[in-house]
This record gives sequence, C-alpha cells and structure tokens, in this order.
Amino acid sequence: MEIYLDRVEEDEKNILYRLLQYSLYEESFHDGNEMNEEAIYEYKYFEKYFTDDDRDAFFIREKNSNKLLGFVMINTYMQKFSSGHSIAEFMVIPSYRRNKIGKKTAYLCFDLYQGNWEVSPALGSESAYQFWKTVIDSYTNSNHKFIDRIFLFNNEKRQD
Repeated sequence: MEIYLDRVEEDEKNILYRLLQYSLYEESFHDGNEMNEEAIYEYKYFEKYFTDDDRDAFFIREKNSNKLLGFVMINTYMQKFSSGHSIAEFMVIPSYRRNKIGKKTAYLCFDLYQGNWEVSPALGSESAYQFWKTVIDSYTNSNHKFIDRIFLFNNEKRQD
C-alpha cells in the first residue's frame, strides 16, 4: 500500500483531536494518563500545532483512495540534542497495523526533516519500543543511540 503525509489544516483539527484521543487512550494502559471529568485525555500542546512554526501534524493517507490510516505529530522539542525534530505522537489505526504503514510513515517523516532526531517510545510499552527500535535500526543501519529511553540519530548523511 502506498501512503503519503497530508498536512492537517485548521479546519481538520477536530478529526486529528478525535484520533489523538484514541491514541492517548491506548497509551494510558502504560503511562497512567487518566481522562478528565469530561472523558477527555488532555493534551496541552494541541492548539500549538496550528499556531506555532515549530510543530507539524500530518494525517497518514492511502495514496490511491486518500483513506485515513492514522496520524503523526512532529515538533522541535529536544531533550538531548540542541536542535532537531521529534516524534511527539504517532498512530496507525489498528486495522492497518502490521502492513508496514508505520515504518513507511516514519521514513517519510525522517526524510522530510534532515538533521537530528529524537524518538521516545510510549512509556512502558514494549511493543512501541520494539517498533521504534526495528524502524530506526533499519533507517539508520543501526547508527543511532538509545539514551534515557530516547532514540537519537542524525540523518544528514543517510544513504538509501
């Protein structure tokens, strides 16, 4: 299946927010995050994805049909590097998982922004860790570090 990244526009942010809620629910099994009294998992940086230049949100779509397959949110908040990009949120809709869509999406994201990258797998999720380890090992030919639960790499000299 061929995919592409479709930048989330202001008038589509409610769709992204609903997908984000599902993702935060899934992560809550591992990170202890709880929903509020209105049954919402709060995400204090959400609006910044539509106002700040250092954050981008994309829908993952199937190329031929434009079918929505998931989303990714990228920012420039760095914990180890002084500058670069980070995967803030990442989700492939469950029925489309195990079809290399996550790997293809990660590659598209990494290729979109050259330089330093930090990826922190969902806290406490062994499957998230294994997914990111496999993808980043493959993308970097194992030329990365894993420090304090963060994958660190630079793709400026990457060769396909």
